[in-house]
Amino acid sequence: MSWSQKGRQLTQSLKQVNWYLCTGLLFLFSVIFGIGWIAHSLHDVLNDADALPIEAIAVKGERQFTSDAEIQQALQSMLANSFFNADVMDVQKALEALPWVYHASVRREWPAKFKVTLQEQQALAHWNVASWVNVKGEVFDALMHPELENLPLLAGPEGSAKEVLTVYQQLNELLSINGFNLASLHLSPRHAWFAVLDNGIKIDLGREDKMSRVQRFINVYPTLMQSDKKIDTIDLRYDTGFAVGWQKTKKENRR
Repeated sequence: MSWSQKGRQLTQSLKQVNWYLCTGLLFLFSVIFGIGWIAHSLHDVLNDADALPIEAIAVKGERQFTSDAEIQQALQSMLANSFFNADVMDVQKALEALPWVYHASVRREWPAKFKVTLQEQQALAHWNVASWVNVKGEVFDALMHPELENLPLLAGPEGSAKEVLTVYQQLNELLSINGFNLASLHLSPRHAWFAVLDNGIKIDLGREDKMSRVQRFINVYPTLMQSDKKIDTIDLRYDTGFAVGWQKTKKENRR
């Protein structure tokens, strides 16, 4: 075979290889384009609130102070989206931003439903007049409700709510088994404790030995009640004794 014939055969082979290569590349690009188009179309469908709407939202959990209107407002962002592109974390944050909601969980349920579970705050006491303290000693802000007006009044410096609540529970347990109820407890910036019983008696406990000083009050109370006057204040900051302030009578007030 001559060199010219070999050259023609090589050229034909190269043309055939180039044709296969071009055909393969064209097929590959077609597949990639097809996958991209399908992905884009699928993305549009999944994010189309009209094509895949949220058909139902089930709200569970005991609620006393969180209204349906507040929940609906918090869920507006979810309802504007499709079932798949609704941001569950954003909705959870919006629900937990409601004043009386302590915790919220949001999850999808196929094919077009969301389940919302709410846990409300459990207020144990008023805190610094305008706020509340919950069962974990955490402070939160929410509107007043008539059902909670009689909760104890706690007060103290910023960051002391958990300590004040703990001391309140300890003191009130000791007082209640002896027939008294603690209406309020205040911790001063100097870390001194001041209590008020539900019968109006004000007790200055100082900074130390709170429990023993309350026990001293319980022990001497029957003796103090023998007086014709009513107790106004009792100062228990002394190591062994106490000082009593008596309520003024109407005659004394007129002077």
